[in-house]
Amino acid sequence: MLEKLKEQLGGEVERLQHELNVTLPQEIRKAVELGDLRENSEYKAALERQQFVQARLGQLRQRLSKLSQIDITQIPRDKVGLGSQVIVEDEQTKIKETYSLVFGDSVEYEDGHVSMSSPIGKALVGRAVGESTVLKLPALTRKLKITDLKTIHDMR
Repeated sequence: MLEKLKEQLGGEVERLQHELNVTLPQEIRKAVELGDLRENSEYKAALERQQFVQARLGQLRQRLSKLSQIDITQIPRDKVGLGSQVIVEDEQTKIKETYSLVFGDSVEYEDGHVSMSSPIGKALVGRAVGESTVLKLPALTRKLKITDLKTIHDMR
């Protein structure tokens, strides 16, 4: 999971670096050749894109740095943590739901993915199979029992 995420982010960094160092300078050079820069929309658009790409690269590099600091051996094997897939049962309705815990700024959220910093993520982290937890939401409070757990170690 972590390696796949690092690979995706690394690919995006490479694409943006190419755009920043090759594509955008060419666009800016073409716009400058057109003349008056005060009313040149191509020039302004290229500069705005350049600023956006620089900001996005900063975010990606910061995220990659945080990912590289994660020590997978520190993630518990018997409790909910990063990368865990958890099946919970609502103790009132008896409905079962499956959640996968991901980073808060995950690139793409798929169905059932929840951030570790979300209310449900916070309620589940550190819990083991058989334990119950209370999930407090603005509209209601739910009591969830963990019925099954696969940690990041089980999915390698």
